[in-house]
Amino acid sequence: MASSSFFQASLSSNPHPFYRNPVPKHRPSSIVTCTSTGSNNNSPPPPHPAAAATRVRRAAEENIRDEARRHRPSDKGFSAKYVPFNAGFDSAESYSLDEIVYRSRSGGLLDVQHDMEALAKFDGAYWRRLFDSRVGKTTWPYGSGVWSKKEWVLPEIDDDDIVSAFEGNSNLFWAERFGKQFLGMNELWVKHCGISHTGSFKDLGMTVLVSQVNRLRKLKRPVVGVGCASTGDTSAALSAYCASAGIPSIVFLPANKISMAQLVQPIANGAFVLSIDTDFDGCMKLIREITAELPIYLANSLNSLRLEGQKTAAIEILQQFDWEVPDWVIVPGGNLGNIYAFYKGFKMCQELGLVDKIPRLVCAQAANANPLYLYYKSGWNEFNPVKANSTFASAIQIGDPVSIDRAVYALKQCDGIVEEATEEELMDAMAQADSTGMFICPHTGVALTALIKLRKSGVIGPSDRTVVVSTAHGLKFTQSKIDYHSKAIPEIECRFANPPVEVRANFGAVMDVLKDFLNKAPKSKA
Repeated sequence: MASSSFFQASLSSNPHPFYRNPVPKHRPSSIVTCTSTGSNNNSPPPPHPAAAATRVRRAAEENIRDEARRHRPSDKGFSAKYVPFNAGFDSAESYSLDEIVYRSRSGGLLDVQHDMEALAKFDGAYWRRLFDSRVGKTTWPYGSGVWSKKEWVLPEIDDDDIVSAFEGNSNLFWAERFGKQFLGMNELWVKHCGISHTGSFKDLGMTVLVSQVNRLRKLKRPVVGVGCASTGDTSAALSAYCASAGIPSIVFLPANKISMAQLVQPIANGAFVLSIDTDFDGCMKLIREITAELPIYLANSLNSLRLEGQKTAAIEILQQFDWEVPDWVIVPGGNLGNIYAFYKGFKMCQELGLVDKIPRLVCAQAANANPLYLYYKSGWNEFNPVKANSTFASAIQIGDPVSIDRAVYALKQCDGIVEEATEEELMDAMAQADSTGMFICPHTGVALTALIKLRKSGVIGPSDRTVVVSTAHGLKFTQSKIDYHSKAIPEIECRFANPPVEVRANFGAVMDVLKDFLNKAPKSKA
């Protein structure tokens, strides 16, 4: 897309968004004890002494991995395994996480199922206290928002095998002005998952997958490298984590369909990048065929390991609200693994007693790639893949989502909703959000559009505590913003465009345009 000439010069930015700590309307009572739910005095000890009172600074020659080895917790009996999706821990068909398997015997999806009975030996107060005690620490690997929930993610992996950039712990932003000005809401929050190592939520899942691959390679399993098909963000996360671990990464990208910022990330991290003349669905078909023939581990969300990391964002939201449950959580949806991951995180918290309910979920799709929306509008009667058309929300430009069954299950379980956004709607929503101090990606524009529509219809109320999940950093999509503010997008009005004003280098000319601007500027309230 063309861009106006006044954007051609190099631009620099130093954004400092104002983040506030969430203040719940009703704070829960203080946690006094941390006990097992059973009355047996022989119950196993706590999983890890994370809440130790005083720590001694480690020796100068020792790093945080060395320190973790000295404090390695003993095995407490927590475990997880692959089972057919929605089959349960006692399923007759199951696989070790150390096996390389992506589908059940019937060809269906797999899920990572935890031994909930073992986890439930500790009550909700214990888990809340344990998880809270790890936030903001540098202790390996608990400084990560993902691995601070290790017992619920990959409980059996050795800390030495973990590959982490201390991802997660992302900001929960009170979108005060956007909520009040455009929606009449006081409780609108944006979970900025894009403020992460590679600029998207995909880091949360990739740390888990690459850590397990690291373990498999040490176990001499036949894994030469890791491969993925990507619309941009997955490849960035995969290449970064593989580079950190010294594991070869292979990336299949649809030619000319991702932003330059997304393309340069896997290239810079040393991935072997194939630019293929097809769309994402075509790349996905190819990578599945290739990984069936070569010792390349499949990293797409067909692999359920990634969802174990992504579910921790849901747990983080509850932590950031002091374990109060929001009314709504809105998630952009493409390949549809993330909506299930959020459901799974919330549901585990409910089942293990950390909270007493889960929020309603909304999956937001681009109208140009909306198979789930069409399925939902049909009353879940029949699913039909679609040919995804070009959308500014390129990471969700997927017409045949792998995780369709997971998404439908999650939405049905929480009385969820599916909404869509046209190109004009999502770009306008992105511009409106940016005008209030955010700097969001087009995919978050899709989620905000869904919120706008649900507010207008009265489904979401003015006092409902609502979280919009922002999946990627806006800096990955600067060209779309340039095109919008240049009014260079055909068939889109760009109603909120804010182009620079060209003015002569003359004091009087500058004074004239400034006076005109100040006269039109909104006056501060007394």
